[in-house]
Amino acid sequence: MMGALDGDDLAAMQAFMLGNEPFIRLSVFAGVFAVMALWELVAPRRVTALGRPFRWANNLGLMLIGTLLVRLLFPVVATGFAILAQAKGWGLFNTIATPDWLAFVISFLILDCAIYLQHVMFHAVPVFWRVHRVHHADLDFDITTGIRFHPVEILLSMVIKLGVVAILGPPVLAVLVFEVVLNATAVFNHSNARLPIGVDRWLRWWLVTPDMHRVHHSAVPEETHSNFGFNLPWWDRLFRTYRAQPQAGHRDMTIGLPIFRSPRELRLDRLLLQPLTRPESAEE
Repeated sequence: MMGALDGDDLAAMQAFMLGNEPFIRLSVFAGVFAVMALWELVAPRRVTALGRPFRWANNLGLMLIGTLLVRLLFPVVATGFAILAQAKGWGLFNTIATPDWLAFVISFLILDCAIYLQHVMFHAVPVFWRVHRVHHADLDFDITTGIRFHPVEILLSMVIKLGVVAILGPPVLAVLVFEVVLNATAVFNHSNARLPIGVDRWLRWWLVTPDMHRVHHSAVPEETHSNFGFNLPWWDRLFRTYRAQPQAGHRDMTIGLPIFRSPRELRLDRLLLQPLTRPESAEE
């Protein structure tokens, strides 16, 4: 007769999930990336100002450096840390009996809200903004913008996620699903893909759409500091940071920042040094 999983079975299942996490995340990421890249070609939302090869090579290079640093500097990432927290009894859900489905839902929502609040903080605190503005200084907006983060920001984000996991003690599956969804939606909502207006209007009640997030990459400061969500759009509405459309419209809006307007600033070496670069303008 089959009973509940014993400790050995649970440990084996968790080890399997942790061992296959990179493959799971990479497979979903690559699949979404390929689909959205094709969508951008077939139905682009905007005419891009610069060619793909130069921008893509440097944006992908930035992502690769950040990913390698995380793997080198952190013994475990978020999913592995959730397994450790479970084994050590750390966090809310590892000390309070909660139905698995409820713990999963609450954990996913809290993790998503934490990423929203982290994003707001990276805009509000000057020292963090100097790192985060690398993401905003892209002169075009497409799927590679969604992976264009300075390695320092990637490391800081991982520290924050590990802290949330330690406090929350979420189910391992919730963390794994959240990480996979976060990677996928970052590619989707940074894409230069055209959605029918009616579909976008309905979908953005449940998911951050490309048109919704593109406003966040406007060169107009009031628009730059809005629409912070990555997965769920509810936090922007709840905390009143939601902006429906850019002033100039999606086709005519200026992407990027009032500073770093030269295409040479898209080079990998310039991106890595950008947080140390003195702004050419006080208005960011």
